[in-house]
Amino acid sequence: MTINFINELLAIGVIASQVFVVLIALYFLFFQRKYPVIKNFLSKNGMIFSFLVALFATLSSLFYSNVAGFAPCDLCWFQRVFMYSQVIILGLALIKKDTKIVDYALLLAFIGWIISIYHNYIYYQGLSSTVCRIGESCITPYVTEFGYITIPMMSFTAFFLIIIFLLYQNQSRNNNV
Repeated sequence: MTINFINELLAIGVIASQVFVVLIALYFLFFQRKYPVIKNFLSKNGMIFSFLVALFATLSSLFYSNVAGFAPCDLCWFQRVFMYSQVIILGLALIKKDTKIVDYALLLAFIGWIISIYHNYIYYQGLSSTVCRIGESCITPYVTEFGYITIPMMSFTAFFLIIIFLLYQNQSRNNNV
């Protein structure tokens, strides 16, 4: 009962995040000059939003492995390395008010995102991978909500959100240099 509720709640959060990504893309393409207040808001708060996404993704993955009992596959472990480190790096940067860390966090998020793209590819194609050799298969369907929200899709969305927020934060930092 609790796991199903969490799955649905996280799936709704992923869909809301994906809608947000589409709206930000439309804003960037068509409305950025007309409404600079949104750009300014995201530029000033990009690092905290990135931290919150990374923290929430980390807590969600820990819930799935430690409470729900879903064994992470090898690709999940690689993505966790890049997501968990974001919590530490961005958290420390927020405490120290250090925006110079954005470039490093952006690189980590990008690498995690590339891994998640590959993970989604093999998951939705039902392919085997030479990467997934130990433990669970990288295509085990632990979560399938709304026909497409899976754990790999959750990771893809989280990394993509972090990248967007960090790019806006980086734009603010570059304008202040």
